[in-house]
Parts: sequence; C-alpha cells; structure tokens
Amino acid sequence: MRRISQEILDHLREFDSPTLFNAVTRLRGAPGENYTDHSIRCLLPELGAVIGYAITAEITTNDPDSPALDWLDYYALLEGTPGPLIAVLKDVDSRPGRGASFGDGMATVHQRLGVTGVLVDGTVRDLAGIRRVGLPVFAWGTVPGHGAFHLTRFNHPLTVGQLRVRPGDLLLADQDGCVQIPAEHAAEVLRLAHQVRTEEEAIFASYRAADFSVEKMRKQRGD
Repeated sequence: MRRISQEILDHLREFDSPTLFNAVTRLRGAPGENYTDHSIRCLLPELGAVIGYAITAEITTNDPDSPALDWLDYYALLEGTPGPLIAVLKDVDSRPGRGASFGDGMATVHQRLGVTGVLVDGTVRDLAGIRRVGLPVFAWGTVPGHGAFHLTRFNHPLTVGQLRVRPGDLLLADQDGCVQIPAEHAAEVLRLAHQVRTEEEAIFASYRAADFSVEKMRKQRGD
C-alpha cells in the first residue's frame, strides 16, 4: 500500500469527487471510469466526505450454504492496517441486497479499528444507529433485516458500483459517489484539483457577469 502524507490527504478531502475526477482526467489526458455508478448512494450526507485506503470484503446475507470465514480475521486485518481506511464491502449473495451487509454494531467496531467510511455494494440497516456512531456510509439503500450472514472472502480485488477496487486503493467518497485517486500521483492530483477549481471559478464568474451573452462566450472560446 502506497502511503500518502496526512497533509495531502487532508487537502484532497477539501475537494469534491467531481473536481478530483476532473483532476485525474487532466493527469491521464482523457476521462476514465475511476468512479462508482449511480447505485452507490451517500446515505448520511450530513457526515461529509471521507478519504482513505480500501480494505475489501465479500459477504453473503441470506445464503446459509455459503463459505463462512472468521470475522475476527477480517477485523484483525483492519486493526493491523494503518489508516485512514475505507471498508469496501460487496454482497455476493444469490439475492444481493435482500439482506443488509452492514449495521450499527459493525459501524462501531469498524470505527474503533480505524475505518473512516464504508462503501457497500448492497444494502445496510440500522441507519439511525450508524448516524449516531458518526460513520459515513455509501450503499444502495436500506432494509430492516438479513439471514445467514457470512464473510466469504476478504483482502482481494472486487467491483462495487462498476468500479474495480483493490486493497490499498486511495478513495474519496461524498454526496456524488466515490472516486479513485492514483496514490502514486496524489500530490499532482492535488495540484491539478486546485487548477480545476480556479478555472471553474473564473468560468462561473463569467456566467454571472452583467454583460454575459452567447456572443461573449464565442469570443472567449476564440471563435
């Protein structure tokens, strides 16, 4: 896992996910798909954005015949991994989303073990309790229950919201979703994010100007 200075992480967290996506696009020279799709929703927007390194796990929520690994082994991985962490969970049940993959008890344990946010390709429950814990959560939505609740695999690459996530990936999630930031270029992404913000502020200022017109837009474009 490539480690980024806390100062850079804190500054990256000041930007929204669309701005960081635009910054990564500038870095790469073309848009990519380093973001989650519409299925991953911010369920507690009042808790703000989170940034951290991915720790991955796959879960079944109702299939009693699925493999069942020891949850304590997964928790030991969290405990032994320097944070900040984002837990990335995928419901691989035969009916994904039918049962909750995360709740307030898990939120409490995850937070104690260095997790700053949770990204779930599936559903959660006890949302009011998760809110009291203060752990941002991103998921499809909520349900009230689950059946057999098995940890089937962890610390492997997986796909959530059509985004391929590998353990150690640097992620930022907010009200628009989750964006993947190349950790090896984090400082450059931060510089480009400032550039994007400055340029967009100038563009919006021109839109609000008293002499705004389409003709002025043409001239600014160089037509």
